[in-house]
Amino acid sequence: MSSEYAVVNPATGEQLATYPALSDADVEQKLTASESAYRRWREMPVAERAALVRRAAELHRERRDELAAIAVREMGKPLAAALGEVDFAADITEFYADHAEQITADRPIDILGEGSAVIRPTPLGVLLGIMPWNFPYYQVARFAAPNLVLGNTILLKHAPQCPESSAAIEAIYRDAGLPEGAYLNLYASNEQAAAIIADPRVQGVSVTGSERAGAAVAEIAGRNLKKVALELGGSDPFIVLSTPDLDATVAAAVEARMDNNGQSCNAPKRFIVVDELYDAFLEKFTAAMAETPMGDPFAEETLLGPLSSLAAAERLEAQVDTAVAQGARLVTGGTRDGAFYAPTVLTDVTPEMDVYREELFGPAGVVYRVRDEEDAVRVANDTSFGLGSYVYTTDPAQAERVADRIEAGMVYVNCVLADSPELPFGGVKRSGTGREMGLLAADEFVNKKLIRIAD
Repeated sequence: MSSEYAVVNPATGEQLATYPALSDADVEQKLTASESAYRRWREMPVAERAALVRRAAELHRERRDELAAIAVREMGKPLAAALGEVDFAADITEFYADHAEQITADRPIDILGEGSAVIRPTPLGVLLGIMPWNFPYYQVARFAAPNLVLGNTILLKHAPQCPESSAAIEAIYRDAGLPEGAYLNLYASNEQAAAIIADPRVQGVSVTGSERAGAAVAEIAGRNLKKVALELGGSDPFIVLSTPDLDATVAAAVEARMDNNGQSCNAPKRFIVVDELYDAFLEKFTAAMAETPMGDPFAEETLLGPLSSLAAAERLEAQVDTAVAQGARLVTGGTRDGAFYAPTVLTDVTPEMDVYREELFGPAGVVYRVRDEEDAVRVANDTSFGLGSYVYTTDPAQAERVADRIEAGMVYVNCVLADSPELPFGGVKRSGTGREMGLLAADEFVNKKLIRIAD
């Protein structure tokens, strides 16, 4: 049977492998296996589930080099970044194993009458995860680990360009000793995924991806009365109000924008700088962006590899070309060589231009000049997205004010790339609903069962 699941090295355009798609009978078999595993997995003592999930974290570390090389081949991630992602996925998985008792413990309620009451977290059942290509291990870890610890079972439909990494994750959970069917990889079509969501054996779906994908899945989930969690796009602001070290602030801005070849939902993409710092920031930012080493993602010195595919690079190219045609100023970059896209800086972008409302998913950023704090907050919030945000200021009171007023799920003050397993991740507006990572992630797909006992 033909399949869209294939490994195509974006650095060379070479197709390295294809994987067979599932038949409808295969999908039915996996649904049956997942529900059967759930009946056994949920009854296993929490400590035993946690021990097996912890073993999965250990296997991530033991297979670190192999997993990282797969990610480089599949989506062009620089090798150092791929190794870092595997490490982070292991840390996230281990975090939930370490907090299994806390996640599943009764939560007593102070009641007004006699007797007692608790909220007891219990699993829901079979869950479907639909994951993107940009972080093939990290995205899966933050969905799968907390839900496996809770006692749910996982069906995972990965991006079609990540068949090798998705198979490797399934092998990790199998080799860790989870019951057969507790974690299953699906080479499924979008039509099959829609049928899976509608299936009464499936109790919820988590999607990380584009607005379009999120809307399509949410529509199906809503029609079938299923819980859905959405982590979608972002056009995060990076606000510079004051800084004791402009060079360090610029370095942080470039590092965050270039992370994962510029293909992170919560990377800063709009750089909003007060008037008195704007000219110096733009000069230094442009120079640093242009100097980012670009090349073979397997090379040690490479910080910027290709975009995930030729189509992704062409899409970014079209966005930048349209911005320039509409009057934006191209300060540096704007050129493409295959799937490689040069670091790009735009200025003079106005609300009338398409790029003002779009997410630039690649090594490109827009720099805006603003008058003051009030103007910075206005520009930061003038977007349909609300994932993350970054604020640089030397004034603690100002940091509190701005953080409180920004319409986003996350605000990082004077730091970038500070994600950690214990910190919840998620957004508002068109950036999605729900939270992943941190203890809040274990509240997404759980029955918060009330048990009230009379005196």
